[in-house]
Amino acid sequence: MGSPFGSRGPVSRLVTAAVALVATVGLATACGSGDDDSGGGRGGAADAKGVDDGATLTMWTRAATRPQSEALVKAYNAHHKNKVELTVVPTDDYQAKVGAAAGSKDLPDLFASDVVFVPNYTSSRLFADLTDRIDALPFADDLAQSHIKAGTYDGKKYVVPHTLDLSVLFYNKDLYRRAKLDPGKPPTTMAEWDQQARAVDKLGGGVSGTFFGGNCGGCGVFTWWPSIWAAGEDVLNKDGTEALLASDTAEKVYDTYRGWVQDDIVAPGARDETGVTWTGVFPKGKVGVMPMPSTTLGLMPKDLDLGVAPIPGPDGGKSTFVGGDAIGISATSDKTDQAWNFLAWSVGDEAQVDVVAAHKDVVARTDLASNKYSKADPRLVAINQLVADGRTPYALKFGQTFNDPNGPWLTLMRDAVFGDAAKVEKDNEAVTASLTD
Repeated sequence: MGSPFGSRGPVSRLVTAAVALVATVGLATACGSGDDDSGGGRGGAADAKGVDDGATLTMWTRAATRPQSEALVKAYNAHHKNKVELTVVPTDDYQAKVGAAAGSKDLPDLFASDVVFVPNYTSSRLFADLTDRIDALPFADDLAQSHIKAGTYDGKKYVVPHTLDLSVLFYNKDLYRRAKLDPGKPPTTMAEWDQQARAVDKLGGGVSGTFFGGNCGGCGVFTWWPSIWAAGEDVLNKDGTEALLASDTAEKVYDTYRGWVQDDIVAPGARDETGVTWTGVFPKGKVGVMPMPSTTLGLMPKDLDLGVAPIPGPDGGKSTFVGGDAIGISATSDKTDQAWNFLAWSVGDEAQVDVVAAHKDVVARTDLASNKYSKADPRLVAINQLVADGRTPYALKFGQTFNDPNGPWLTLMRDAVFGDAAKVEKDNEAVTASLTD
């Protein structure tokens, strides 16, 4: 997710309230131009590229994506007649602002969203239908399909990828060498992950095998679920109304983490880690191997020799949580063709390579995984290629169920790893109840 381990406490309740507001006002808001102009506008060449006639477009993104959003807008404005005026909203205030704007029919022409909250907006009809426009793109099938699916409602497509953040394994090659492990062979199963983490942990001297955010629901979603997906299983049903988090495969994943806790393989602080400092542990060079957001690669110390690998399942396979933000055109915008001109450009070759890839961010298209910038760092190619193996979960009640520290998913996480594992079955039922509440 854009920030899967972020909002907590009162903020999470604010997010839930904002989503409820969106659901209440959405249908009224959708009476704007979106439904009339939806599927592709007026036909012809304009559908593919939109209209660049000097219009001024308003756009909102949350602070979590400021660098990427500002870079795209700056590059677009420099070479187009249209001009995008970007407003960056504090991340914790974003859903409330969108909800209030929807209620007053004052949404901007373009607005992005953490991809896991996109279903709340599509089901509330806040976005214009872009189905025909997206399908007309020559690279439509190469767009990050997990984002496209998250933004599909009643068979219609409403968003394109804006920024991507993937969950991947980071491993310390120096510690691997010291532990007599091959730094060119990261784990391909959870059993290998377990073995390698334990080998590094034996080095002692303040070195630990692994680390995770044990009091952070978003962290668990982002890094535990890929191990279940890697086994070819789902964590939720198609409609996001039933939890499948007590399966045999899920239990195997929990058991591995529980073993690390019991045998003190985990770096200190995992039990209480709420996500605030989760990504700051590995860069210190004292952890062997752990799952991390791909966006942290560019923030790592230059002298830290680290490798990147897919998150494996218990017996193999690979997957990733495709987080980040998706973006669409508001249903009330009267500049749909011009707004589409920005969106089509943003997922085109120029923007994806010379803006996104140049900034070492994950590209939104699988056909551009290997490009002139990523080729300089095989780790970036590996991350980009993972998009095709990734998933983005779909659930209208995602925030209250999985991100809220008072939600049932965190209870399940805590029981599975630190408490009474026998409660997982009942905890899973509570997750389902929250998804349908």
